Amino acid sequence: MNTWSDPDRLRMDYHLPPIGKNCSVSGKILVPGEPCYSALIETEGRYVRVDVASDHWTGPPEQAIAYWKCVVPDSAQTEAQPLDPDALLRYFEQLCEDANPAQQKFAYVLALLLLQKRRLKIEGSRQEDGIDYLQLIGSRGEGPYEICDQHLTDEETEQLQQNLSAHLAEEWQ
Repeated sequence: MNTWSDPDRLRMDYHLPPIGKNCSVSGKILVPGEPCYSALIETEGRYVRVDVASDHWTGPPEQAIAYWKCVVPDSAQTEAQPLDPDALLRYFEQLCEDANPAQQKFAYVLALLLLQKRRLKIEGSRQEDGIDYLQLIGSRGEGPYEICDQHLTDEETEQLQQNLSAHLAEEWQ
């Protein structure tokens, strides 16, 4: 079988945030049931969705990677849905790849969440220069990952969970 003709082989999954509430050009509220246009652009290394009311659409932005016409769903369809563990793992991988010290606590809390959801497993731990590291692997063989144990208090963990939830809600809405 020719693998290039296999549609599953060529399929790529992209997880885009749902349609916005306002037109990116005019700021007017996008009305459920009305057509609009959406475009995917890359800004500062991140993919951003922009939604434009039909009467303000002049064509795709110059930096558009993709664009499409759609119908604004009613608000019941756009309510926040919990992220699946695979999406959380992809976000965790991004945090690990970025190696941004400011994000280490978020990555640690997200690792704990993924351990709870059984999407990550502890492979072991190690200590170097007095710092503890957790060695993790994905439940489907992803990784390995190594994350510094942040030794957070319960209050810090709770606050970071709230911040992480708010960040994820902002990212995916």
